[in-house]
Amino acid sequence: MKIFIDRMRLRARHGVMPQERQVGQDFLVSVEAETPNEQSTLTDRLEDTVSYAEMADAVRREMGQPSLLLEHVCGRIARRLLSAFPTLSRVTVRITKLAPPITGLQCQGSGVELTLARGD
Repeated sequence: MKIFIDRMRLRARHGVMPQERQVGQDFLVSVEAETPNEQSTLTDRLEDTVSYAEMADAVRREMGQPSLLLEHVCGRIARRLLSAFPTLSRVTVRITKLAPPITGLQCQGSGVELTLARGD
């Protein structure tokens, strides 16, 4: 079973440039989590699955802690989700900076993606 949050928009203060950490900017965060537990498909009970509302809260908390590198934020989010939700076997986190401060660059965003499995 995969549980996901697709392109959650958050304002945060990540980046190497001082202005990025002072002013902040918008990011998109996507999370895909895998669990072998499919019990909720039979029971229709929230306690038999992983709440994506709780996953979103964990993502918000980690995005609220400024970092220089998106790689660092991505790793923190992935490790936090694996720690907070013991039934998850693998997590993929993708963070997109919508307006990277690169002179002359026109793009939809730049960012990082990390997949961690339990035990990595």
